Amino acid sequence: MNIHNGSLYWPTTTKAFEPKIAVNPLEMYDVVIIGAGMSGSLTALALAEAGLQVALLDKRVMGSGSTSANTGLLQYSNDIMLHELIDQIGEKDAVRFYQLCYEAMDHLELVAKSLDEDPDFIRRPSLCFASEENDVEKLKAEYITLQKYNFPCDYLGRNEIASKFSFEKDGALLTLGDAEVNPLKFVQGVLRKAENLGVHLFPYTEVIDVLDVSDHLDIRTSGQNFFAKNIVYTTGYETTPVGKRVGADINRSYVMVSNVVKDLSDWHEQALIWETQRPYLYARTCKEGRIIVGGLDEDKPEAPQSYELIMKRAENLLKQIKELFPQYDLSIDYAYAASFGESIDNLPFIGQHPTKEKHYYLLGYGGNGTVYSMLGSHILRDLLTGQKNDDAEIVQLEKKYGVR
Repeated sequence: MNIHNGSLYWPTTTKAFEPKIAVNPLEMYDVVIIGAGMSGSLTALALAEAGLQVALLDKRVMGSGSTSANTGLLQYSNDIMLHELIDQIGEKDAVRFYQLCYEAMDHLELVAKSLDEDPDFIRRPSLCFASEENDVEKLKAEYITLQKYNFPCDYLGRNEIASKFSFEKDGALLTLGDAEVNPLKFVQGVLRKAENLGVHLFPYTEVIDVLDVSDHLDIRTSGQNFFAKNIVYTTGYETTPVGKRVGADINRSYVMVSNVVKDLSDWHEQALIWETQRPYLYARTCKEGRIIVGGLDEDKPEAPQSYELIMKRAENLLKQIKELFPQYDLSIDYAYAASFGESIDNLPFIGQHPTKEKHYYLLGYGGNGTVYSMLGSHILRDLLTGQKNDDAEIVQLEKKYGVR
């Protein structure tokens, strides 16, 4: 599957990742993980810290899949607002899920601080503005709900928005405690830390089939075979080698990265920006002073081959960000398209397969995928070490029918 195409920015900020040493597979692993992106690397780290013997496989250079196209906006808010999620799954589970996302922000920061190389993790507020006047009441309802359950946020009216930004909107929700990150540097740092803890890394290893053999799994790959007590699929937006994905749509989105802007001081706290309409425009700054803008989602699973089409969409994104920040002299330095997944219920797929007890999944579909990867790695750690985790029920596959 062609999951991204165009000129990617993050690979220009770091070298391609390679394991320190080549290793031979063990006779038996506690867990083999398929996919070495955000979900796979964080899960490998969590399981290694719990004392399990882990192998991590990827068919590419590790981190060169969806991670390289990730825009690195980290938020506790989700594509579905809390008050809407309460209506969908009930107050207890909805509030707890938001709490898990909020806690995951702190866990991501702790991981970032523990890495040998700084992944440019910086705390930022997020501004979600009303795309049209009719959306104001929805934002106010979300503000009241978040306040009720002690999530840090504020509501801004038209005058308050204009005093902090170079644009005017009818209303906006400001959430606090979010962050930005260089996702590729982050994943590479997590991979290196996991490797230092004993995780065996196998790039360029594509899984062809997985066979259940009595008390273990026989994992057939493009190279050597692996044997494990359990397997975890962290394959992101690509088709899993075993099972059929249901309850999710794979679409594509576009991103442009601007030239370096010398002075961003009039962008209030360099907040992450998004909006209420769907699909939504989103934007952030980065450490180098560039502006990253994404959106224009399309109901097609693969990134387009036409660079001309990608540039056309990037110019549209450039036009939209200039409308918000006309004071900046902006141009396009990088432009690409990438696949992304959305689940029907707006929640990730995390947990044990409903009928295959040795098979586990962490598929963080949605705009909050990195946060889902973090919280999901902890849920899987508990499940695979025999610890009780009540939160697993919120995202369990048996309830959601995420895979078959």
